[in-house]
Amino acid sequence: MAEEHRCETPEGHRLCVNNCGFFGSSATMNLCSNCYGDLCLKQQQQASIKSTVESSRSPVIAPVLENYAAELEIPTTKTEEKKPVQNPTEQPPPPPQRPNRCTVCRKRVGLTGFMCRCGTTFCGSHRYPEVHGCTFDFKSAGREEIAKANPLVIAAKLQKI
Repeated sequence: MAEEHRCETPEGHRLCVNNCGFFGSSATMNLCSNCYGDLCLKQQQQASIKSTVESSRSPVIAPVLENYAAELEIPTTKTEEKKPVQNPTEQPPPPPQRPNRCTVCRKRVGLTGFMCRCGTTFCGSHRYPEVHGCTFDFKSAGREEIAKANPLVIAAKLQKI
């Protein structure tokens, strides 16, 4: 008899409906406290976004909020235009591949290649700008970076009394 009830949970203790491994209760719709808190937070966000979309009168803000509401799958009051369905045979273009050889010695570098600021890939021995004859102007790039980091501050002149 004891072997029959070994796998069953005692009455009042039910596992969470989201299968997170914690116990849920009927007061929280058979969810654990973490899952119930996430559910409540999601419902509040959806309600606030929906009320914001409905109450907004600005022609600039309304489309942005409607797009955000569409991402969260919230029905809005206005009829939304459906996007055209993409052809399933069309594949997105592959990301640009990094060159896998050093431009100086043509040695295979794979993931260990060094990308220089001049835009080319080099092996460990040719990674320094002095070694591969880099065409990037480090001096002017440094000056521009310093100028952006340290803007010129000019105080207003004092009036003589």
